[in-house]
Parts: sequence; structure tokens; C-alpha cells
Amino acid sequence: MTPPFDTHQVRRAFARAAASYEAHAVLQHEVERRLLERLDYLDAAPARVLDLGCGPGHAAQAMRLRWRGAQVIALDAALPMLARVKPNWLRQIARVNADARALPLADASVDVLFSNLCIQWIDDLPALFDEFRRVLRPRGYLALSTFGPDTLHELRSAWAETDHAPHVSRFADIARIGDALMHAGFRDPVLDAEHFTLTYNDAPTLMRELKAIGATNADPARARGLTGRARYRRAVEAYEAFRDKGLLPATYEVIYAHAWAPDPGQPRRGRGGEIASFPLERLRGSRRG
Repeated sequence: MTPPFDTHQVRRAFARAAASYEAHAVLQHEVERRLLERLDYLDAAPARVLDLGCGPGHAAQAMRLRWRGAQVIALDAALPMLARVKPNWLRQIARVNADARALPLADASVDVLFSNLCIQWIDDLPALFDEFRRVLRPRGYLALSTFGPDTLHELRSAWAETDHAPHVSRFADIARIGDALMHAGFRDPVLDAEHFTLTYNDAPTLMRELKAIGATNADPARARGLTGRARYRRAVEAYEAFRDKGLLPATYEVIYAHAWAPDPGQPRRGRGGEIASFPLERLRGSRRG
């Protein structure tokens, strides 16, 4: 089962981080750049493109420049993020404030659905991909990235030294994402993963950066209220066990996937069906960024 998330907390966190996001989202922009490269798989220019979880709209702008004749829709659940889209883009990019699980778009109305580091905050992946399939035209293209379960394992381990409450969100693994794509009927899914390691002088700097980009703990079982100074200090001290060459590492596992919407009439796979499997040549090895 995909880990649960407090959707309201996710929306609040990203809304609050809208003003500080740009200055701290270095990894997010790098992953976005790599995901945009996957659009080279497309032979024909699309008529309508959806950037789901668009944030301040950089990918939407890149796709608008790439396909000048296309309608580009930038969609985000956090309204303050949409407000960060630069004014000179507004005539070219439609901004939509909506939930990814209930897209306000007609059936079979989108040619390309692009989503960079967004879906890790949504717990029911089969239902989400069903919605993606609904809005994509037959043979439409899906390209996404998401965080995997190895993300921030150092921080999770450090907090585990203080109490038993979850302090770092857990994300779905590559097999579960692939299985959900196949359950929804997507064709020829290709998935791969890579690890990035960012380094910091101290743990508080990492924690402040996570808050600045909206990547806070959204586990419904998280402790509510302020973290006590003693527990915070213990977590900071426990993180020191990972110090290497004078710096503290923070690991991010990034999973990429692309697939094509099926032809009309192709059935979805029933829930509880067989586990998806992928040829080895489709699962390219994880590599360090």
C-alpha cells in the first residue's frame, strides 16, 4: 500500500513556501531539466500540454517555448505557487488551481502530461493514474518524476533516535509505481531511478531548506505541535553519525517514468491482479548524481 499523506498539510506547506521555493529548489530544477529531456521521445508536436504540480511554472514555460502552437496548462493545488508564474507568461500559459486527483479537464483532451516531483504526495497511485489516463488522448504521452523510499534516509534515521513518531514522509518504490501504471492500462512503461546526494554543513540548514521548499512531514501519524528543544537537539546530534569529509549528506532517490496512454477500448487491469514486472533493459541502473 502506498504511504498515506495529509493532503491539507501538503497544500498548506507548499502554499507557505511559494515565496522561498525558487531560492532553494536546486535539486527540483535539475530533475525537471532531466525530465524535460524525455520529451525527445515525441515525434509530433502536441496540441495541449499539462504541467501537473507546476510550482512556479518553469517547465510549463519550457514546453511553451518548445511547442509554440500548443496550449500549455500549468496546474497546482497551491494557489500561491501559481501566483509566482511570471506576469509576461500569463497570456501564453493557462493557470489552473486544482487537485491532481480530480482534474477539471475533459476526457481525452491532453496530448502530453508532464509532472515533476509532485505525485509522491498522493497516496492512491492507481486512482491517480486512472485520472491521468482519463484526460490523456489515446497514445498520449506521460512523463513524470517522483521521490523514492530511500529519500532522506539519513534524516529519518536521525529522528528515529528521538522517538517513534514519523518525522520524514515515506514514498512509494519503483515497483509500486510501475504496477500502478500498468493497472491503469498505460502502454510500454519505462522506469528508472538515480540517487542524488546533497551536502550541508549542519542538519539545521537541511531542515530549514526542506521547509523553504514545502517538503515538510505530511504523515497523518506525525506528532502535532512544536518539536521540543531536547528532541530536536538529539536528532541534530544523531545526524552527525553520517558526517563524511566534513559535510553531512542528504540522499534523494528520484524515480522517473514515462508511458503512453492506451488505444481506445483497452481495459484496465483489475485491482489485486498480478504484480507488474519489467525487463532488465527497461530498468536502467541507479546512479549517483
